[in-house]
Amino acid sequence: MTENQWTEFVKIREDFKQHVKNWNDALKTDSIVALQKELAAADGVPEYPLENSVVYNTAFDSVTSESSVKLIVVGDNPGKSEQLNKNRTYLIGQSGKIAEGFFRNNVELGIDFRKNVLILNKTPVHTAKTKELVQLCKKAGKSTADIVEESQKYMAELAFQLQQLFSCEIWIVGYGELKPKGIFTGYRDCLYRLYAGNATAGSGKMRDFEKSVFVYQHFSMNRFTIDLREKSKPELMLSENLHTVGILHRQEIFGI
Repeated sequence: MTENQWTEFVKIREDFKQHVKNWNDALKTDSIVALQKELAAADGVPEYPLENSVVYNTAFDSVTSESSVKLIVVGDNPGKSEQLNKNRTYLIGQSGKIAEGFFRNNVELGIDFRKNVLILNKTPVHTAKTKELVQLCKKAGKSTADIVEESQKYMAELAFQLQQLFSCEIWIVGYGELKPKGIFTGYRDCLYRLYAGNATAGSGKMRDFEKSVFVYQHFSMNRFTIDLREKSKPELMLSENLHTVGILHRQEIFGI
């Protein structure tokens, strides 16, 4: 990356780290941790050590001035493995292994998932399963719900800033909760506003949105790969099929 990109990235990274620390300090109380464990148990999740209620992605600390950022991937929220102190890294469970395999098996994309991809989430607030965020907000009270909402807007701004900085694509993986009444509508609406502003389709930042933001099924349970395979046309290159599928789901969520 250029010197200017590196300087700006460091500023963004430190701000990200500080925001997560503030949120984690606010949410890592006995009552919130107990509730997160209770919701996981109700979903049949085996007991696990809950060490971080809000998770910073320490993979950002491995980025150097020599790194080449080619893609931003946005998942849902940190799960069991991601929140452990020894990890604190996004998409490292089974979904992450599937994502790594996809890029490793498709070398024509020229992307190393762990070296060239900045991985974000729609919120850094941890639950064992994403759907538990709804009950966490309801049962933990307004202050927790406010942090979940605030963090979504921040994460949307973070994705936007990084995309503008590196002029790369954003792949939003997992879109069920981006639909109306979903827990991540705050993320969806904020990201769209950042690009739209007062612009019209086909102008200014909306061109960036149309050429850079794509929406896909989640990597979990191989849904990303299955959906891509089912919708791909054999006469098109992989990159073309990826864009076609990503636009299809983007139109479903953003209407553009």
